[in-house]
Amino acid sequence: MRRATVVGVGAVLALAAVAASSAEEAAAPGEAGTRPMPDFLDRGLWRVFTRLDRRTRLDVHDVSGRDRRVLWPPRWQVCTQYPAAGTALDRRTTVMIGVVRKGETCPPRVRDARR
Repeated sequence: MRRATVVGVGAVLALAAVAASSAEEAAAPGEAGTRPMPDFLDRGLWRVFTRLDRRTRLDVHDVSGRDRRVLWPPRWQVCTQYPAAGTALDRRTTVMIGVVRKGETCPPRVRDARR
């Protein structure tokens, strides 16, 4: 029964990402295959999954130093992102997102690097 729940949640995440990316692709002007990187800093990780194209390679990791697995996106907030907001994304770009649990503060070394 627990396995079915995990699969169900994964299916919901996938459907939300497909719907959001399809809407964004239809509305996004510009070159075919490129779009600007959104600004995700201090936002919820869920926004990353719903705003990026489903084909975008994504690397999400915990920057708190605890090396926790990121399993439930709504419980995490973004501290770092690469590439920077406004940078052109294409299908070969791997987006790297550093996160901490919501309610925690970003580590000092990460906050200083963002300024």
